[in-house]
Order: sequence, then C-alpha cells, then structure tokens
Amino acid sequence: MNERKSAYWMKQLDERILEYIDRAGMATPRMMARDRAFTASSGHIWERCQMLYCIRFVEPIYNDMYDLTTDGMLYLQGQIEADNRLKPSAERVLRG
Repeated sequence: MNERKSAYWMKQLDERILEYIDRAGMATPRMMARDRAFTASSGHIWERCQMLYCIRFVEPIYNDMYDLTTDGMLYLQGQIEADNRLKPSAERVLRG
C-alpha cells in the first residue's frame, strides 16, 4: 500500500470516515457517531461526508447512507492524491 496524500483542508475525521465505510461497505453518519472510534457528532460527520462527496470520495446511496466511490477506494490505497482536488466551498457542501 502506498502512502496517502491528503489535502491541506482534510481532517483526521475524514480518514476515519473513509476507513469506516471501507470496512462496513456503507454507513450513515449516525452509525459512525455511535462507534467508539469516533468522537464527533453525527451532524459533524455528515458535514465531513458532504465534503468528501464534493471531491467524489464518497457518494450518498440512500437517504444519508454513504458508500465509497472508486476514487475513494483509490485514495485509501494511496493511488490518488486528495491535494489534486479543489477544496469544496461551504456553499457547495451545504447544498449537497
């Protein structure tokens, strides 16, 4: 596995979200917030999922259930650098 190259604006929480979804297959922010590995609220996890959706690392598949995209999987394998993606604007994140 290659070393991951995160973007300057990414948080450690983003890595945990991606890893959790990778293990679980898909997940909601509420599911992740209940896991002891997370110390964030489901609302904060949802916001980070929206950021990851804007750069196409995750995608909503039903209501607030998220799954990894191919790019998300490649990022976890160190094949894609997140720094090559534009930082999502707050407006773009909030409108989904």
